[in-house]
Amino acid sequence: MPAVTVENPLTLPRIPAHTGPQRKVMAVETAPTGFEGEGFPVRKALAAIKPQYLDPFVMMDQMGEVDYAAGEPKGTPWHPHRGFETVTYMIDGVMDHLDSNGGGGTITNGDTQWMTAGAGILHKEAPPEWLVQKGGLFHGIQLWVNLPGSKKMIAPRYQDIGSSSVVLLSSDDGGALVRLIAGDLGGHAGPGSTQTPITLLHASISPGARLTLPWRRDFNALAYALSGNGGAGAEKTAFGSGQLAVFDGFGNRPGLATSGEAITLTAAPRSALEVIVLGGEPIGEPVAHYGPFVMNTRAELVQAFEDYQAGKLGVIPAEHA
Repeated sequence: MPAVTVENPLTLPRIPAHTGPQRKVMAVETAPTGFEGEGFPVRKALAAIKPQYLDPFVMMDQMGEVDYAAGEPKGTPWHPHRGFETVTYMIDGVMDHLDSNGGGGTITNGDTQWMTAGAGILHKEAPPEWLVQKGGLFHGIQLWVNLPGSKKMIAPRYQDIGSSSVVLLSSDDGGALVRLIAGDLGGHAGPGSTQTPITLLHASISPGARLTLPWRRDFNALAYALSGNGGAGAEKTAFGSGQLAVFDGFGNRPGLATSGEAITLTAAPRSALEVIVLGGEPIGEPVAHYGPFVMNTRAELVQAFEDYQAGKLGVIPAEHA
């Protein structure tokens, strides 16, 4: 797993040891498998959880991990989006991105592509032609972050977050490496600029090590295991590859207040644990989601489809049509 790493995490800024109240694990669910785009395998990390516990997140796919033979790598053809943000974090492999605004680029080991679809955009993601011919390892995640109704029609925007800009941190004892992509953690700020307040990180926890993260009381908290085995929460609820742990406390919504201000993850004695940790401030608005559009009402969904068919969400550049 060649995402950004260091030989000795103790050379990095450390996340202070936390002794305050911990959040408890409410559920651990196994992600169902499926296919996306032109047929690449995914695990639907959030699919087994009730939407009210996920807000502001809509979905997250673990793409791969798959080692393609020559001619096998796949991507997604041109398609529209409106009303949310897509976050593609490439752990292993190479992916090209193009959009109807002329934006895009290439992301590889440890890079993140952050696209605010807003009012609407067309884009495609595909492995470069040389990789299709050669084959190779492909592994990453794509996360969809909802936008509040007041921001669903903002102008589209693209952020290229290179691996060198990711904030690297160590657990207090050096047993875990944290890559902070967006949000605040223990006084450190990730490079991603978010429309909806969230925290997103990728942690590598050494066998037998523990990682305790300070967590905002107004954020929900989710942890998805990319690989390995271990425990979630101070109670060490069994948790491993392809599973999502949902912590209690869902922001400051009535009846869902949290009593904990930290979350803990522990790797099994003989297994490193690779985990995506994410949380955000719940939007608390109705969600109307169908295909590539995430809006507040069915009428807005219908309008999105009509606008797309009328060419109002953008036009594929002539050289790529």
